Amino acid sequence: MLKGKKLGVIGVGKLGEALISGLLKQGALTTGDITGSVAHAASAERVNKKLGIEVSQDNRKVASGADLLILAVKPQNMHNVLVEIEDVLTPDQLVISVAASVTTTFVQKRLKKQIPIIRAMPNTPAVNNAGMTGLCGGLYAKDEHLKMAESIFKCVGEAVFVDESLMDGVTALSASGPAYLYVIIESLAEAGVKLGIPRDTSTFLAAQTMYGAARMVLESKAHPALLKDTVTTPAGCTIDGLMELEEGKLRVTLIKAVVKAAERARELVNNQDSVDS
Repeated sequence: MLKGKKLGVIGVGKLGEALISGLLKQGALTTGDITGSVAHAASAERVNKKLGIEVSQDNRKVASGADLLILAVKPQNMHNVLVEIEDVLTPDQLVISVAASVTTTFVQKRLKKQIPIIRAMPNTPAVNNAGMTGLCGGLYAKDEHLKMAESIFKCVGEAVFVDESLMDGVTALSASGPAYLYVIIESLAEAGVKLGIPRDTSTFLAAQTMYGAARMVLESKAHPALLKDTVTTPAGCTIDGLMELEEGKLRVTLIKAVVKAAERARELVNNQDSVDS
């Protein structure tokens, strides 16, 4: 799907590096197929040394030479970048935005052409090839464009397609989700320390347990409630722990956290709409 394509990445930060590394490791592209841009000369030198790709501070050069262009810039910088590069882009290119809360309409209006746009919302575990990315297509994105975008993000984890109206929910669930899970791992590890387990060992136990539980859900395809029941024996210790979680309202607190984050993402989108108008 990507063979023979030229990829440009504007904003080769941590996420941009992760995507490029994944593509190179999977053999989807070579270093000669990829160019990138960064804000500072020192960053360009570092990225070139680490990834072996051509890196510059010239966004227009990267954009004009790419079949596939990933915009990995901060949401507040997106407008200026789009205005800077719009005249060098053509409808034969595919533009992929990974900026949180930036809609395909926002991008499309600033490019002023019938260029296919893909909106992507990856998460930070992409750095370890364990990412989760939500994808949706803009007005001019065709099946071939969606498949190319999917192949890129599957090099650093998994990807799913959703309607753009659900992307704020994806942001709140899978993009913000690692932060919630880190708090849970930290809390479990602290409990282990409270019980006398050395901190390093306790953190390892907690993290590996969460990793194993996640694999059980993914590989068994069973509902989490059913898997929970397999651990919960009658009159055992697990049911006592679950009762404490229910009393502490962990379940509803997590739900409310995701909903609140989605509301915030929606506010950011509304702020963009006010700029458009």
